[in-house]
Amino acid sequence: MLRASWPRRSPAAAILLWQALGLAGGLAAVGALLAIGVSGFGSNVGVIGGLGVLAGRVASGQLIAPHQPPLLTVIRITFLMAGFALLALLYSVLVVAFADAIGARRRQRELLALLAHGDPKVPGALVIDYPAAAAYCLPGIRSQIVVSVGTLDLLAPAELTAVLAHERAHLRARHDLVLIPFTSLRRALPKSAGIAEAHRTVALLVEMMADDRALRVRGLLPKELATALVRFGTAGGADCAPAGALAVAEGELTARVLRLLTPPPPMSRAAQAAIVLTAALVVATPLLLLVTPLKARSRSTPAMLNGPFFHLLPPAPRDAESTWAAKRRAVKES
Repeated sequence: MLRASWPRRSPAAAILLWQALGLAGGLAAVGALLAIGVSGFGSNVGVIGGLGVLAGRVASGQLIAPHQPPLLTVIRITFLMAGFALLALLYSVLVVAFADAIGARRRQRELLALLAHGDPKVPGALVIDYPAAAAYCLPGIRSQIVVSVGTLDLLAPAELTAVLAHERAHLRARHDLVLIPFTSLRRALPKSAGIAEAHRTVALLVEMMADDRALRVRGLLPKELATALVRFGTAGGADCAPAGALAVAEGELTARVLRLLTPPPPMSRAAQAAIVLTAALVVATPLLLLVTPLKARSRSTPAMLNGPFFHLLPPAPRDAESTWAAKRRAVKES
């Protein structure tokens, strides 16, 4: 999906699929470690059932089964602990990302209460006396849109209307909640180039989705929003948003401007439905594997003999004594 072109035709569907891939990846990684960990504690009951069996053994004080080597038990417990550690890590970075965003927005609102003021040119927004071009929104229960004096001097009235419509689209759709899981993954794996690229791609799709929603305002033309983005880019207003905010000039401005001026054909409803179904299947697969019992292969039956003619072969001896008896019978018959 990093190099695909169809996400720009339907950013909302692409974001949904990205969220499904991220959730499924985390579930699969945790589930694989837990599956190895519980493989010796009830292999025919699945991961969830195996955890239940393990909890029962711990409660009864029989963690190590008599027939299992201690080293194998130690390895399984190690994988089990690794699975729970990974789950705790993913959960903790998600909580920290939420807490950091809320804290940054609270501090920004405290500063705005001291420095910002209203202006009839931008009803419903706050204006800060800052010479550079800046326009961003602070999502939350007390959502706010903030523009700078430099923005008022830079943009024409129609372009300013387009910028405000873009920021209102961010607030209505709560795009900040879409980005937080990917921000937390980037914190958990800061050296992963794939995670960084996925975060950048989703951030661009979020901006494109806000562009599309802004263009639904009556009388607003794509050229006006594109011109405002170009002015922000040339004025250096892409890096003026504080932490926890969503700025109008974020993302790849060139890609957004080209998409506004030469919009791609919209994706059909059938294709969007197929993407939604794919996202649901992607998330359901690791969840089903967590609860589905895995049938263990019989130890006395080799895999190569599990064929359609296996029933024509005589049963294999079970122990050394039966093997010796079979050999003696064969000698007598010959």
